[in-house]
Amino acid sequence: MATRYINNKKMHNIQKLISGMLLFLLGQIMVWYQTNGQFISDWVKERPWLMALGGIPISYIYIYATRDLVEAFNGELWPQRLIGFAMGMIAFSALTFIHLNQGITLKTAVTLALATAIVVIQIVWK
Repeated sequence: MATRYINNKKMHNIQKLISGMLLFLLGQIMVWYQTNGQFISDWVKERPWLMALGGIPISYIYIYATRDLVEAFNGELWPQRLIGFAMGMIAFSALTFIHLNQGITLKTAVTLALATAIVVIQIVWK
């Protein structure tokens, strides 16, 4: 019975971890378009007020991402902050390459490797 509870709790934590990471990734993608859309679309460039309104749903996404990751890490706040940062680095590099054709330099590659290491450390290190 205790083993089942522990396994259920681990599964719950894994679900919260995945949910939080995906929500942070979604939020970071939305922020990228909100702030950098002006460089890929004149329509967006001419409507900064509309882009600013996007901050409301983005804030909700970050609130729920934070909640899920704090739950996944049993109340610890630091892991969610570092994972959110790393998700931002990943989203930024991918979208900047896709839309602005700005490749990944060696410096950026090392930074992305460090961001990946941050996520792995937060998930694996107990």
